[in-house]
Amino acid sequence: MLFPGLVMTGCKQAKPEAETPVVSTPDARIIATVYNSGFEHAHDTYNGISSASDGKIYYVLCSQLINIAGQMYSFDPKTRATEHLGDLSGICGEKEMKVVAQGKSHVNFMESNGKLYFVTHLGYYSIIGGMEKTGLPTEEFKAYRGGHILSYDMKKKTFEDLGIAPHNEGIITMNMDTNRGLIYGLTWPTGYLFRYDIAKKELKDLGPFTGKGEDGMGTDFRVVCRSIAINSEDGTIYMTNAEGQIKRLKVGQDKVETIKGEDMKKDYFGTYEISTSGSMAYNWRQVFWYAPEKKLYGVHGNSGYLFRFDPAIPRIEVLERLTSIPSKLTGMGDQFSYGYLGFKLGPDGRTIYYLTGGPIYVDGKRVLGAGTTAKGEAKGLEDLHLITYDIPTGKYLDHGAVFYPDGQRPLYVNSIAIGKDGTVYTLARITENGKTRTDLISIPNPFKK
Repeated sequence: MLFPGLVMTGCKQAKPEAETPVVSTPDARIIATVYNSGFEHAHDTYNGISSASDGKIYYVLCSQLINIAGQMYSFDPKTRATEHLGDLSGICGEKEMKVVAQGKSHVNFMESNGKLYFVTHLGYYSIIGGMEKTGLPTEEFKAYRGGHILSYDMKKKTFEDLGIAPHNEGIITMNMDTNRGLIYGLTWPTGYLFRYDIAKKELKDLGPFTGKGEDGMGTDFRVVCRSIAINSEDGTIYMTNAEGQIKRLKVGQDKVETIKGEDMKKDYFGTYEISTSGSMAYNWRQVFWYAPEKKLYGVHGNSGYLFRFDPAIPRIEVLERLTSIPSKLTGMGDQFSYGYLGFKLGPDGRTIYYLTGGPIYVDGKRVLGAGTTAKGEAKGLEDLHLITYDIPTGKYLDHGAVFYPDGQRPLYVNSIAIGKDGTVYTLARITENGKTRTDLISIPNPFKK
């Protein structure tokens, strides 16, 4: 375990490639640039943003309204121009159907052969028993038809609707085996696992992954995993469930296996009631496959611990509490109940970027929130910190808290993309002229001084 700012050394370890020496500066104020995409109804967005090979940043701004869909955009860092690409319900052929809107894309874009692949999700919910459930339609609108698998041709600027999720559910989790042209996803609220073969245009429903999932009530409730990792060499996919089991599905098979001898139940991650909403329980929060080591890197949401998983042994190693330095000093958890999704490997192939929370103090006392919640939400105000972690050296850096030029804080941040020049992009709440929306913001390259 590393202390903040401590660099591991050794004869075989690579040297950091920062342009100038950088040390943790948790008291620094980073000033973000705010953009206006022109969507006044934009609500909190989870994932929904990626950088692409053409240098642009692609993102979806979500809607929680029954009749207004999420909107897809691109941002060109060279020209600083924002372009509206499409209405999610319109892309899915549902704009005139009077059905619950395609309010979200809850996943990052995956690129293959000049196309971006992604899926849609509902943003309109009904609160039942204090928990978010599939939105009940009104007399005017019919029920949600299900999330769609979509592609976007970046040159032609055209969309293709590839298929619809099983059982009329939204799609909350997705990843793509770009080598084999296979898309994997988990639906919401039940958590059906599916596979879509792009070449064959074939969708296979592999059944419920975690009992009744978030459609369950009481002891039947299980939060659905939000991140799937894929071994780029053999195509095996990895997921977790609320019990902390690590699951895998091999290429060509239809039955999910439980990995024996290792799981996500670690003292450092905390103790959870697996049938209680308001946390990700023993699930990992966000993960990616790291090909140079043939291992998986991830963050456990509620505790903020970085870990790596070697499926060949199998073994999890807990590496570092990836929260901000102010959070580490409190010894307490952060304010977002599920943890943070803004966790991604940078374009250099070695640096992890993480957007996480930090406590706010007024007159020396920490500002606390509600304490508990039955939903995935912030329990109180927090600072937004940018953290980086260099995989070869194990060097952790807290680059400081992010603010807008007018002194406001970015709130409800659960997404991240890193541009080719190292600029960090995310989607956050912005209040202007008395109105609050979610929109694109950018954070300067933390290594460029």
